[in-house]
Amino acid sequence: MEVGNVLLWGFVATVVLTILLAITKTFGLSRIDIPFLLGTMLTSNRNKAPFYGLLFHMAIGIVFAFLYAAAFESVDTRYWWLGLAGGAIHGAFVLSAGLQVLAAFHPRMAHPYQGPTPTRQLQPPGFFALNYGRGTPIVTMVAHILYGGLLGLFY
Repeated sequence: MEVGNVLLWGFVATVVLTILLAITKTFGLSRIDIPFLLGTMLTSNRNKAPFYGLLFHMAIGIVFAFLYAAAFESVDTRYWWLGLAGGAIHGAFVLSAGLQVLAAFHPRMAHPYQGPTPTRQLQPPGFFALNYGRGTPIVTMVAHILYGGLLGLFY
């Protein structure tokens, strides 16, 4: 495994994924803000949360890049289409289980069957993150497929 290559392209792919999600939020296609959600797990300061969350998201993206690289190495191939397939699985995991687990452990997110409280003010994602807008599942899948495709193409 080429560690430098994984670090570089894991960083680049995560930046692209994060920018894509930010752009779609700006255009109203989704309301999800992954850096904010992750950051509010680490701090109650809503002004500092996006910065901490961005750092956390970048770290997670690089960890996932190592998982992709291990998968590429295990099948001894590095094609863009394999990365796209991995991205589709990754996106489906994030939407179906990842955000649900996040909601279960997030100290400032309301539980799905209880309303907000003074400390739990963030809306839970709901099924396939639909509480953050109808476009959220599509945007999330496209962003993760692009992430995987970049890793498959350049790793």
